[in-house]
Amino acid sequence: MGVKENFLSIQERIRHACEKTGREPEAVNVVAVTKYVSLERTREALHAGIRHIGENRVEGGAEKRDAFPDRGTWHFIGSLQSRKVKRMIGRFDYLHSLDRLSLAKEIQKRSEGPEPLKCFVQVNVSGEESKAGISPDETMAFIQSLREYPAVQVVGLMTMAPAVDNPEDVRPYFSKLRELRDEVEKRNYPHAPCRELSMGMSGDFEVAVEEGATFVRIGSALVGTS
Repeated sequence: MGVKENFLSIQERIRHACEKTGREPEAVNVVAVTKYVSLERTREALHAGIRHIGENRVEGGAEKRDAFPDRGTWHFIGSLQSRKVKRMIGRFDYLHSLDRLSLAKEIQKRSEGPEPLKCFVQVNVSGEESKAGISPDETMAFIQSLREYPAVQVVGLMTMAPAVDNPEDVRPYFSKLRELRDEVEKRNYPHAPCRELSMGMSGDFEVAVEEGATFVRIGSALVGTS
């Protein structure tokens, strides 16, 4: 199927997941992960009505953003090296992988305007060594320390769940992130409203939505892989 048909199918699945938990489907944003697809496929995604585009490479993402300068909201969803912040700033609206103070410092240094970069703090809920992110126990102190960097606004938390055959197996990780988000939000930090949850991908986004995801990052099930 084309991107538009895939998008309609995913929206229906999100609607069903929201019905099960009493949520409004409009509260869930679909980020089309276009890192493996062409400019033409990205254009098709934008034409299909998808507003959010996600990339995990600065170079490829910058090329696509420059090709569509007035369209879409752009998300950097991969691990970001400090030396590439300069090129990322101004091209991406959201960063989903803030996980160290040195990165926040570089964002502050390279900031180009009065508006802060909307950031998700990446939390390694599963504790897997192969995954980036800070531990849940370190999250609160890390977010508190970010008040020193006004170019950073913590809009929410992000996690990557383990790869499993049964999506139900990752529910506890999504639930844990939601509980952690709630703890941060209650603190009412001016620099960290922390209302959003970036979690769930092609294989498990319905469970993530049931657990409160406000951004789901979908690649292969939406735009394919080539």
